[in-house]
Amino acid sequence: MKTKKPLAAIVYYLVMIIISAYCFFPMIWMVYSSFKTNLSIFKYPLALPESVSFTNWKEAWRIGKISVYAGNSLFITATTTAALLLFSAMAAYAFSRISFKGKGVLVSLFVLGLFLPIQSYFIAQNAIINFLHLGDSFFCLILPYIAMGVSLAIYILREYFSAIPTEMDESARIDGAGHAQIFWAVMLPMVTPGLATAGVFTTLSVWNEFLLALLYIQNPDMKTLTVGMYAFSGQHSTDYAMLFAGLSMITIPMILVYFMFNKVIVSGIIEGAVKG
Repeated sequence: MKTKKPLAAIVYYLVMIIISAYCFFPMIWMVYSSFKTNLSIFKYPLALPESVSFTNWKEAWRIGKISVYAGNSLFITATTTAALLLFSAMAAYAFSRISFKGKGVLVSLFVLGLFLPIQSYFIAQNAIINFLHLGDSFFCLILPYIAMGVSLAIYILREYFSAIPTEMDESARIDGAGHAQIFWAVMLPMVTPGLATAGVFTTLSVWNEFLLALLYIQNPDMKTLTVGMYAFSGQHSTDYAMLFAGLSMITIPMILVYFMFNKVIVSGIIEGAVKG
């Protein structure tokens, strides 16, 4: 005989459905509004489009230079994520498996980076960018993005490395392996969930970053997607149909990335917390 779900569980799921619908509706409205004209958006804001036409998407991709901005964002995001994972994995391995003088101080500094807002070091960071003459280049975004995300990545990966039994290191050393061989051949494959978790967090953060991309990049051909959306907004008018099309092109890929790696992210966070 089937048992009915308790009333509390039904209420819980009902409340969660309502909250989810409330949170997702603006994004859904943005996507289907991208298929409408500006007149239709203002006259019938909540109505569905009369027909599905990708004209606004094509115009945004071509006239709004979304193709250029998407290429810039993709390059910056991919380069930042790859470099950050490499540096963070090496640092996390050193902090968890190697004893050296000053390790505790360095770990504390990286942990401090988890709590510092960008406003607290923006002036110093800007001075460094100007001193190195990196303005108006991809590196003036890639380097700060790596610095901003490295603390969280090290924190996540360090817990994974620390949970690996020391017998693995000892067995590899008996076979004549050094730290480099142990790191690449033994340890790194065992922390794949941690790498995936840190990688997804970094990808989402860099892809959606706006402030530094707005301040550091002045060359129109080097702007990222988030800043490029300004092309659809003028001083006196805004092309909302093309703006929504461009925003949809920015948002949908990141939602797909999240859904693809959702289980990896959740399991990675849970395993990291348990290992910690």
